[in-house]
Amino acid sequence: METPEKQLAASRTETSTDRAMPNAPAGDLINYTFPKARLRQCMSDASRTPLLLVACGSFSPITYLHLRMFEMAADYAKYNSEFEVIGGYLSPVSDAYRKAGLANAEHRIAMARIATEQSSKWLDVDPWEAIQKEYQPTAVVLDHFEHEINEVQRGIATRDGERKAVRIVLLAGADLIQTMSTPGVWSQKDLDHILGKYGVFIVERTGTDIDDALATLTPWRHNIWVIQQLIQNDVSSTKIRLFLKREMSVRYLVPAPVINYIEEHGLYEDDGASSSIHEKGKDVQAKRTTGTPTSS
Repeated sequence: METPEKQLAASRTETSTDRAMPNAPAGDLINYTFPKARLRQCMSDASRTPLLLVACGSFSPITYLHLRMFEMAADYAKYNSEFEVIGGYLSPVSDAYRKAGLANAEHRIAMARIATEQSSKWLDVDPWEAIQKEYQPTAVVLDHFEHEINEVQRGIATRDGERKAVRIVLLAGADLIQTMSTPGVWSQKDLDHILGKYGVFIVERTGTDIDDALATLTPWRHNIWVIQQLIQNDVSSTKIRLFLKREMSVRYLVPAPVINYIEEHGLYEDDGASSSIHEKGKDVQAKRTTGTPTSS
């Protein structure tokens, strides 16, 4: 699956009330508020380390695999680590990340919100990255979550009244690790910042040799957790866009409300997307050359 990782990896190499307003246009930082309605406010087990999962990507469009990755990561954290998941966020890339097939940020934010609100009780969408006028590297996005969660929110409360700092971790597919292990793709500074300070939960994918990739990332191996896909799923946004362009069904690959949204706004009919959410009903297709970070 071309996830918020495969493209994310390639893309991130360029540089080292409780919810945001539902229809706030891209670039509208004035009206931005960090969405925390679904964020846990108190830990169940203070002996564990609170964990926040963040997936960066294009989500053009969001698929069931994007959502499923969070569930796999939560299970892994529960049964194979000392972490306690207290929240999960999808962070759609901004329109400044240029890649063919990238729908306007307003549409991608809307589709991600529809998907999470109707299928999950704990996942949320943070539009901060998407509404930026300039592309934001993954390291900067993770710093944003660190600021909002551990500085503004002061971490999370425990049942004894104390507060604990939350561990922010990137969630991505195995293709991201492959790019990180490829010389010249990521700067050493960014690798150390992302893998050294935060860490990453990697979901295995068919055809990806994780062992070879990990061999070159030894300095950060302690901050890389590999999650096995017990039920293989290689759905990607790229494949979904191709199906839509060919007028093939994507039902049961993408949440039904998202499919309805795509049809309502005429997205991906020519591997492009309407330039504004307000163009509903118009037969307008803006051919975009924007790219996306991988969620893809």
